[in-house]
Amino acid sequence: MSSYHYHEEEILGKAYDARLMKRLLAYVRPYYYLLALGILLSFIVSGLELALPYIVKMTIDVHIAGSDYAGIVRMSVFYLLILAGSFSFDYIKIYILNLLGQKAMRDLRMDLFGHVETLSLRFFDNNPVGRLMTRITNDVQVLNELFASGVVTVAGDIFLLAGIIILMVALNWKLAFLVFTTIPLLFVLAQCFRLRIRDIYRNVRVRLARLNSYLQENLSGMQIIQAYNRQERNFSEFRHLNNGLREQNQRAIFQYAVFFPSVQTIAVGGTALLVWFGGGAVMRGALTIGTLILFIQYVNRFFEPIRDISEKYNILQSAMASSERIFKILDTRPQITNPVRPAPPPLLERGIEFQDVWFAYDGKEYVLKDVSFRIPRGKTVAIVGATGAGKTSIINLLCRFYDYDRGSITIDGTDLKEFAVKDLRSLIGLVLQDVFLFYGDILGNIRLGNETLKEADVERVSRTVNAHEFIMGFPGKYRHEVRERGATFSQGQRQLLAFARALAFDPKLLILDEATSSIDTATEILIQDALEKLLRNRTSIVIAHRLSTIRRADQIIVLHKGSIHEIGTHGDLLATDGLYRRLYELQYRHMEGL
Repeated sequence: MSSYHYHEEEILGKAYDARLMKRLLAYVRPYYYLLALGILLSFIVSGLELALPYIVKMTIDVHIAGSDYAGIVRMSVFYLLILAGSFSFDYIKIYILNLLGQKAMRDLRMDLFGHVETLSLRFFDNNPVGRLMTRITNDVQVLNELFASGVVTVAGDIFLLAGIIILMVALNWKLAFLVFTTIPLLFVLAQCFRLRIRDIYRNVRVRLARLNSYLQENLSGMQIIQAYNRQERNFSEFRHLNNGLREQNQRAIFQYAVFFPSVQTIAVGGTALLVWFGGGAVMRGALTIGTLILFIQYVNRFFEPIRDISEKYNILQSAMASSERIFKILDTRPQITNPVRPAPPPLLERGIEFQDVWFAYDGKEYVLKDVSFRIPRGKTVAIVGATGAGKTSIINLLCRFYDYDRGSITIDGTDLKEFAVKDLRSLIGLVLQDVFLFYGDILGNIRLGNETLKEADVERVSRTVNAHEFIMGFPGKYRHEVRERGATFSQGQRQLLAFARALAFDPKLLILDEATSSIDTATEILIQDALEKLLRNRTSIVIAHRLSTIRRADQIIVLHKGSIHEIGTHGDLLATDGLYRRLYELQYRHMEGL
């Protein structure tokens, strides 16, 4: 049984929601000229389709009956011209509507991606990446189908259906009434199909999101899967999810396989009634053969828009469900917001202070409790503690990835929340233990789109952190390709590149979050003098297990279960028989050879 139960995926709205449609049309409004042209072309195509059977009627009743060969030729040429015109206008209509859909969905994707970038990390904690991928790709594509082959073509279908009804009633209301007797049966059939396919499509969307989430997680964790021989079990889980999606799609195929032949059967039944009743009228002289053939052709066309409208209804329902999910993301307000009147950008002239800070990721279980300390300008503070003590949480709050629940964090006496988020983060250089490298090249990964950083600047900082030598060993040097997540680089190389990235932006506050924990001894020798240069006269926060880094700190803060247990220098804390000394003896003594 799958462990992926995203209940919010089950919440789907009505088949048609005017509020959602109004928001969707806002993305079409800039291209109203394409929409208007598409609607006009739909009416033209429908009108031409109505004209074709009437030309056949006139040819039979007038020219064939009157043995007018020249008239037959003229009507045949006229028929071919209308047919060519219908094809041409239909081609232009399809092209324009697909162009409209692509433009509108491009804008929607841009809005969706831009909005997702503004959301806080708490949002991503609660939403799997695979689900978000489904929103930005699959759900948006469903909306493209709505505009490319849905709303506008339905208008043409309705126009065609209305025209057929009017012409049939005008020509012979008795035959028209005979055809209309099939409508109740057709209505019942369409209702049953609509209700069943609606539920099936709901299940398809749910299972597709689950499959994407599971696939993304497995691809990201492939190394662990292979290391622990989880391939067969994960394959079995994927097969279960994949089979669930296949079964729902098969249910949809079955409904279509029943519905469309049923509509065709009703259409054939209507034609049989016409042949029976109209044939007798022709024999009595009450109806011309041309009129009977006209009705037969109109009956075939009468059921086409009905069948088409039923199919478009399902596109509409699926689009409403997709748009509801998309707008749910767009309506999610960022929890980390800028103040109405932001304070001037922080200069970090005096220092940083935590005062009675409390914080819980879930709003209940506090991971930081009454934390208070001060970091003077230009000083290095190390934070140590056991796993889960709250070290990284302090960094998350300082970078405003999350907002604290109680207390205050100030820079030069001004609360963090008073600064614009962009101004605050431009103050900080962050180096994490798990270094993330983007697809591209080394140069792009160091300057991260900041074109003011020239290649000479990047080379200079790379030399400082001792990354230049290994970079020059690659065939492309600074233009060497970086694959997804830097898969071809060692852990030490990735961390050296992260140091170069941080130094390139010359931050006033440098944060190292376990940044040297996975570096081997040889690599550590390379970066120790780089660290010394990085930290010199720069306000820094270091979370590390490496004794050489911690010993240089001006102050060490010892966290225990979310609270500050001890504060002092390395020597002071060792002199005290406290938690730091016990941690030191357990973790660091072998490094000193004691």
